[in-house]
Amino acid sequence: MKKEAPIEKREIKAFLGPGSEFEGKLVFDEIVRLDGTFRGEVTSKDTLIIGETANIQAEVNVGTLILSGKFNGNIKATSRVELRSPARLEGNIETPVLVMEEGVVMNSSVTMSVGGLEGEKTKETPKK
Repeated sequence: MKKEAPIEKREIKAFLGPGSEFEGKLVFDEIVRLDGTFRGEVTSKDTLIIGETANIQAEVNVGTLILSGKFNGNIKATSRVELRSPARLEGNIETPVLVMEEGVVMNSSVTMSVGGLEGEKTKETPKK
C-alpha cells in the first residue's frame, strides 16, 4: 500500500509570492500556496496553503486549508483546517477536523460536522 506524501512534500501547482497582490476568483484542482495579498473567492477540492506573509480576505471553499498568515473571511473545508502559528484569523470555520497550534489568534465561530452531515453527533458505544 502506497503512503501518501505529506502535503508540504507534494508538488505545489500555483504560487502567489510575497509582495504580490491579486483580486478575483481562484479555482484550482491541485495544491496552491498564497504568500501575498489576495481578495476574493477560492474554490477547490484540494489543498490551499496560506503562508506567514499572506494577507487574505476571502470566501474559501476547499478540501484542506493550512493557514499561517492573516485571514479574514469564511472557510468551508471538507477534510480539515490546520491553523499554524503565527496565524491570525477572523471569520467563520466549517470543517470536520480543526487543528490549532499554540500562538494562533482566532476570533471565529467554528462548526464541525461528522461524516459530512452538519450537526450529526458521533455514535456512542453503550457501556456494559
